[in-house]
Amino acid sequence: MKSLLLTACAVSAVLGVSAPAMAQQAPAAAVAQNDANARLKALYDADWDYNQARYGIRKLADGTSTPRTSLGMIDPASQQARIEHAQGLLAQLDTIPVAELSDEERINAAVFRTNLEHALIDGQARQWEMPFNSDSNFWTYLDRASDMRSPEDYRAYIARMRDIPRYFGQNMDNMRTGLARGFSVPQVTLEGRESSISNFITDTAEANSFYRAFERMPSNISAAEQAQLRAEAVAAINEAVIPAYRSLLAFYLDEYQPKARTSLAARDIPDGLAFYEGQVRKYTTLELTGEQIHQIGLSEVARIQAEMRQTMQDAGFNGTFEEFLTFLRTDPQFYAKTPDELLMVSAWVAKRADGQIGKLIGKLPRRPYTIIPVPQALAPFYTAGRGGLGSCQMNTYNLPSRPLYNIPALTLHECAPGHSFQAALAEEQADGPAFRRYTYFSGYGEGWGLYTEHLGVEMGIYRTPYEHFGRLSYEMWRAARLVIDTGVHLKGWSRQEAIDYLAGHTALSQHEVVTEVDRYISWPAQALSYKLGELTIRRLRGEAEAALGEAFDPRPFHDTILGIGAVPLTTLEEHMDRYVAETLAKANSQ
Repeated sequence: MKSLLLTACAVSAVLGVSAPAMAQQAPAAAVAQNDANARLKALYDADWDYNQARYGIRKLADGTSTPRTSLGMIDPASQQARIEHAQGLLAQLDTIPVAELSDEERINAAVFRTNLEHALIDGQARQWEMPFNSDSNFWTYLDRASDMRSPEDYRAYIARMRDIPRYFGQNMDNMRTGLARGFSVPQVTLEGRESSISNFITDTAEANSFYRAFERMPSNISAAEQAQLRAEAVAAINEAVIPAYRSLLAFYLDEYQPKARTSLAARDIPDGLAFYEGQVRKYTTLELTGEQIHQIGLSEVARIQAEMRQTMQDAGFNGTFEEFLTFLRTDPQFYAKTPDELLMVSAWVAKRADGQIGKLIGKLPRRPYTIIPVPQALAPFYTAGRGGLGSCQMNTYNLPSRPLYNIPALTLHECAPGHSFQAALAEEQADGPAFRRYTYFSGYGEGWGLYTEHLGVEMGIYRTPYEHFGRLSYEMWRAARLVIDTGVHLKGWSRQEAIDYLAGHTALSQHEVVTEVDRYISWPAQALSYKLGELTIRRLRGEAEAALGEAFDPRPFHDTILGIGAVPLTTLEEHMDRYVAETLAKANSQ
């Protein structure tokens, strides 16, 4: 006790405050912080419970939760209720003094506020009236059934299958309303996408992908109960799932596609400029105008193109840049002959990366991941790959459009140390609030994914000039997006202009170029997040290296970025500035 009093006296002498006054102020500050923290926690916990209830999830007395039994209400009244819910929470959040929060809760507050603001951005636009695009939709992943361990899990899955007709019906009603006001996916991006619906219309329930979860069931479920659950699943697929997909397919082909808007630009839909600006803020979490982003893109394209030309020379190619691209797109040496060959190349890259990641990142996740092909229903018009918790998808459709020199960069981005790695670490953040583990900001997540492609240089992953060119081509792909997305949605570029620009600057196959451009047309601003996020992280690293000098260690630097979890890029900047200041102070004190 005596040492504490002496410490207080010493500090008071520096600050010019009496020790008794400090003794009064310290408890008061602690009480204020505890109160602010508690108020914030009550808000985000209430929001979490609200959102869980939307899907039929109930919290049990032991702290666990029941499985999800519903796909959620999405009718206009329910959407309006969620808007009002978010507005009410924001109003309450505004009354909590940020200065009185702990450091951790300040981060939680920033994430929570941004989530609410994003909900209002989409609510103001009535985004639910355009609930899909050429890349993502509401009907494809409903057959996913992970971690099915108990009869309750299987019955909840069957309940969700039974809910599909209602869920599809509300989506179709919303889409009709969007069509009536010119708020739809551009017609040009819709052709051929109906296969992602028709794949779920099968002759028998047993042939349907929704039945896969029932083919092999856990041994802790008795044989009799397994048989009963299978019978219930067959009935649900025949009576609910297949008819719902038939109805959706007819609506898509006969009603939606013929009436979809023929314009491309977001600026051409109702309140289009405001809509696009809102989507830019949502996906980038930065305050940048479309014109600023366009200019950043042009600058990055010029820089990367110079590196690509140098790499072409390193490969010993004699010819023009355009001829080199043609060579890369057509020479058989660069293409797998079977899906397994492509997947094996990706797996070999992943294992080589495993041997190097520990040199750059200190904390490694416990959960492993597997590499799998993109689902057949999505593959024809899907992107090259996608990573997530427990799995990393590689697109093996149309192998002549999947050059192997791109696979190293793609694997790092989607698998490890990219998205699957990042998702596993986020899952292990057990001490933080639940909503943080399920929050995703594209600028942070995709920025990290693209940044890891550059880490591959430090890890020695790229072994040939062609693989180096593949990495640069992927970086150019993300830089060109800045130009194309803003070019289409703000400057009125045609689809062909966008295709020509992407094809002329990258080594992507023609198939990939077209599917990517359609993605940017139908999903405004999302593609901006990759390059802007990566530029932010690379700038933060450059600043840290300059400030810390020999004290810079990439492992704690990367651990700090990954440890904070998904946050707005502005919050990440503040957090990393504190990390540098604290590390510098520690280094100077030694």
